[in-house]
Amino acid sequence: MSKKGLLIDYKYCTGCHSCEVACKNHLDLPVGKWGIKLIEVGPFIIEQGTPDKFEWIYLPVPTELCDMCVDEVEKGYKPMCAHHCLGDCIDYGTVEELAKLMESRPGKQTLYMPID
Repeated sequence: MSKKGLLIDYKYCTGCHSCEVACKNHLDLPVGKWGIKLIEVGPFIIEQGTPDKFEWIYLPVPTELCDMCVDEVEKGYKPMCAHHCLGDCIDYGTVEELAKLMESRPGKQTLYMPID
């Protein structure tokens, strides 16, 4: 069986924090702990001109507390972060499935594969 993981296409992340909230609720985590944490980079000007070019990125980052929602996945569902992502930028699947998605979506992506 192929190993499964998350593909995060952060080019489409809107910074809504839905992944954080869904994960916190699923894992019943206390204040200050996250299974996935949204990181914000920017905004800052990377190139001045007309109009100025800005860098402003939101990046959902799974933490050590992420268990890939193993109980939900065993029932045939996606992990909570992927299921509740409003920007539809978090995908779950096998390494092969996620590699095909990466090929079809050139851009800014990260692949998260948990370490056994």
